[in-house]
Amino acid sequence: MRLRTALTTAVVTAAAATALTTPAASAAATTAPCQEKDLRVSAGPGGSQNTARISVVNEGGRACAVDRIPTVTFRGLDGSAQPVPPSTSGPYVLSPGEHGYAALRTAAPGTTEGHVVRSLSVAADPAHYGVTFAASAVGMADGIRVWEPVTTLWHASPGAADQALAEGTG
Repeated sequence: MRLRTALTTAVVTAAAATALTTPAASAAATTAPCQEKDLRVSAGPGGSQNTARISVVNEGGRACAVDRIPTVTFRGLDGSAQPVPPSTSGPYVLSPGEHGYAALRTAAPGTTEGHVVRSLSVAADPAHYGVTFAASAVGMADGIRVWEPVTTLWHASPGAADQALAEGTG
């Protein structure tokens, strides 16, 4: 399993400069981070054996920002699912009551590579502890086979997340 690469100061500085050049990105940069207590994170089965759908909803009273890449980790393993396409951290703004959706793909059915784990954890932001889900909760009753797992960025609908995973476009 690959580890999410750390951001360097140069990347963060370049991203911040880019963010300040567009109105929507500028608004995202000024939106306060979401408090974990204001978010509800969930996970369930995806459209095929090796996929899961994850979501986050802002249950707080004001808009807030999470990382645009959900943090998905697997019990007993180092690292997290990698974003497709490769992306860097950045804000994803959720208005009150708004949902964000992502899709996760683990090892292909029938593969023997990787490890089998009994749970995964999902956090809307790497600064949060996240929520742990049993393999059966995400439709993988025999365990989650983990080999180079990938996740999409947050999207406005489950269909958009599924499509991004299928296309590898994040």
